[in-house]
Amino acid sequence: MKQVVKAPHALDGEVSPPGDKSISHRAVILNGIARGDARVNNFAQSADCLATVACMRALGVEIESSKGGLVIRGVGDRGLKEAEDVLCAENSATTMRLLTGLLAAQPFLSVITGDRSLRSRPMDRVIQPLRLMGAQIWGRSNDSKAPLVIKGGQLHGISYTLPVASAQLKSALLLAALYAQGDTVINEPIAARNHSERMLRAMGAKIEVKGDAITISPSRLKAVDIIVPGDISSAAFWLVAGGIHSQANIRVINVGINPTRSGIIDVLNTMGANLIVENERMVSGEPVADLRAQSSQLSGMEIRGELIPRVIDEIPLIALAASLAQGKTVIRDAQELRVKETDRISATVKELLKLGADVEELPDGMIIQGRKKIRGAACESHGDHRLAMMLGIAALVAEGVTEIDNAEAVNISYPRFWQDLKRLSAAKS
Repeated sequence: MKQVVKAPHALDGEVSPPGDKSISHRAVILNGIARGDARVNNFAQSADCLATVACMRALGVEIESSKGGLVIRGVGDRGLKEAEDVLCAENSATTMRLLTGLLAAQPFLSVITGDRSLRSRPMDRVIQPLRLMGAQIWGRSNDSKAPLVIKGGQLHGISYTLPVASAQLKSALLLAALYAQGDTVINEPIAARNHSERMLRAMGAKIEVKGDAITISPSRLKAVDIIVPGDISSAAFWLVAGGIHSQANIRVINVGINPTRSGIIDVLNTMGANLIVENERMVSGEPVADLRAQSSQLSGMEIRGELIPRVIDEIPLIALAASLAQGKTVIRDAQELRVKETDRISATVKELLKLGADVEELPDGMIIQGRKKIRGAACESHGDHRLAMMLGIAALVAEGVTEIDNAEAVNISYPRFWQDLKRLSAAKS
C-alpha cells in the first residue's frame, strides 16, 4: 500500500493510542498460565499481539474476543499442551523470545518460527542463558536464528547478568524461572522496561527487586483483570507531530508513562517541547496520564548511555525531531537498532536523507544537524512499522507531497494510524 500525505495547515484534536503492546503480550501469556479467568481490556489489536494470542491458543489456552478486549481462561502452571503444529510468531520478536522462555520449562517438544524478517534476527541472547538453566534448544545458523526447536524439561535457577538492557530477554528468563528448581537471580546493570515484574507481583509471584537484582522463586500465578494503558511508543508519534508542526494542539489520552518507558517525554522536554502531562493516575498497577503536545521550538541534544533503553523504539522519531531542531543532536549506544525489524539506523538515515535532512550514520547511532525545513519525497517503510509512521509524521511538515511505500506496515503495532493522522490533519484553517 502506498500512502500519500501532504502537510496540513494545522493539527488539532484528541487521540487515544492503541493499547500498550508490551503489556498486552504479557497479559495474555501470564494470565494464560495462571489459575482462573481474566479480562484484558484495551488489548492491543496489532499483528504482533495477535500472534501471541494465536500461539497461546495453540498451546491449549482458551481466549475469547469480547467488546474492548479479551477473556482469558487460564490453564494453570501445568496446563499447557503440546501444539499440534509449528507455532508462528509472525513478525513479533517479543512473542518468540518470551515463549521460548516459557516453552523451555514445559514437558513437551515445541517448534516456533516467524516470518522472513523475524527468522533473520538473532535469538542466541535468549538461548544461551536458558541453556544454562538446563533447557534444550536448537536453531539455525549456529543456533542463533529461528525456527527454534525446544525440548522442554526440568530447569534450575541461575544467577545471570544481562549483557544488554533487554526486557524481552529478562522476561523470557522470568517465565522460565517460574518453573525452575530454586531461585533465579537476574542482575540488570541498566534497567529495561519492568512490565513483567509489575504484573508478576500483582499475580502473586514470589519476586523481589532490590537495586539492580531481581530474585524470583518458583510460583503459581492467580489470574488478574487488566486494563491496558495506551502505548507510549504509539503516542510518541503525536507528541513529536505536535512539537514540530507550526500550528498544532494535540491531546493524547490514557497513555502509559511507566518510567522505564517514558524516555521520549524526557527527551522532548530537554529539547524544549511544549509538552504537558495531565491527569496522572494508576491503572492496573501502571502509571497513566493524558499528554498535550503543542507547537514548539526544539533544540538539539545528546542521547546515549542509560537513556537509550528508555527510548529505543522512538529513536527514528527522535531523529526526525532533531532534523527540524536548532543545533546538533548526537545519538550513540543504539547499536541494538541494527537488529530490529530492519536495520533501523541505516534505514532511518536513508529515508531522512531523501527528505533533505542533514544526518550522518554512525556504527551505533547518528549525528543530525538541525535545519528549518524538509521536503516531500518518495519514501519506503522497509516493512518496518516505526519507519512507516515516522515518515507519516515527517510528511505533516514537509514541503510538497510525500509518498510512503509499504505503508501497511503500521498494522504491526498501530492499525488505525493513517486514520488518526487524517483526522488530526482535518483541523479547520
